[in-house]
Amino acid sequence: MVGMTVLIALVSVLLMGAVLIQNPKGGGVDSTFGGNASNQMFGAAKSTDFIEKVTWGLAIALFALCIITTLMAGGDAGAAAEIPLQSQ
Repeated sequence: MVGMTVLIALVSVLLMGAVLIQNPKGGGVDSTFGGNASNQMFGAAKSTDFIEKVTWGLAIALFALCIITTLMAGGDAGAAAEIPLQSQ
């Protein structure tokens, strides 16, 4: 279970990085940290397509990992309501 939590945290950090690298309508972190070098190496369209695909892949992976972790934990929403309060 701890391994899944670490994996979710890792995917979350990678997803944040992928979102920050993207170039939304003329500006972004990509141009600040040497975005021109990546555009020269891959070409502007190819690097944009690659980052977009990585972002979508990480978002889908995060969603799937959260669902799988919930199923593995056997999360029963009604279980908390069945716990009796302490008697005095």
